[in-house]
Amino acid sequence: MTITAHLNERIAALVSENYVFPEVAEAIVAGLADLDTAALDTDPAGTAARLTERLQAVNQDRHLRARYRPSGTLSRPDDWEQHFAAEAVRNAGGISRVERLAENTGLLAIAPYTSPVHMAERYVVAAFGLLAGVDRLIIDLRAGRGGVPETVAVICGYLLGDEPVHLQDLVSRDGSVRQFWTNPAAARLPLSVPICVLTSASTFSGCEELAYNLQAHGRATVIGERTGGGAHPVEVFEVTGTLELTVPIARSVNTVTGTNWEQVGVIPDIECQADAALDHALNQSRERSEPHR
Repeated sequence: MTITAHLNERIAALVSENYVFPEVAEAIVAGLADLDTAALDTDPAGTAARLTERLQAVNQDRHLRARYRPSGTLSRPDDWEQHFAAEAVRNAGGISRVERLAENTGLLAIAPYTSPVHMAERYVVAAFGLLAGVDRLIIDLRAGRGGVPETVAVICGYLLGDEPVHLQDLVSRDGSVRQFWTNPAAARLPLSVPICVLTSASTFSGCEELAYNLQAHGRATVIGERTGGGAHPVEVFEVTGTLELTVPIARSVNTVTGTNWEQVGVIPDIECQADAALDHALNQSRERSEPHR
């Protein structure tokens, strides 16, 4: 068997056996039949890009992709833990900026993604400690590329009141369900504090979930651009020592909408260019704070 045939069989098997929608997996696998991966040794990054393009051709699932990692794949739990633990320290768990602006407005920026909850929670706690007592909150997700639902649920626990809220279910291809609820935080913001969420076309995955949850529960006004549209959680599989495959293994079902943001994105309540979203949010905050005459 040639190298190309062996790799194609491995990739096809991973998609066929794990992709969240079995009937779609068949079409994806059929589209891989004539893919040439012979250049993997000489052009691994290019091969990964071509493979990703072919994988996404059927239904544009941007979570289904190949990735070249020259230092080794992250398919083993120990490798994953070490990588994301180091990232959590560098990225403060995804809490990239916390600031108190004029007129007692809080700003919380999340980027590039929320870390796993056991790595991110201390940073989330610290952020909301600094935001205690604000009169309004702006959550900036314009540079947010992803995250995990457990951490999103922790953040929502500061924003959705004093009773547990059922946010979403993750439904796997075999029909099994994982529920995600808030655990209301002691330092939560009162429901009277208005929230604006800023988005861009690059906002993706777990950061989209945060925006979608808050919008669906009527808790936030989303301002900016329609987001990227990736709602499927993934598992990472090793194809070679440096080539990994991320395969969506479940779908999100929001408890308010009964659906998710896959392919559609989070649709802003106030649509504008991403770089103007903060000004829009600040202007809206000023309008709310001005007394009516």
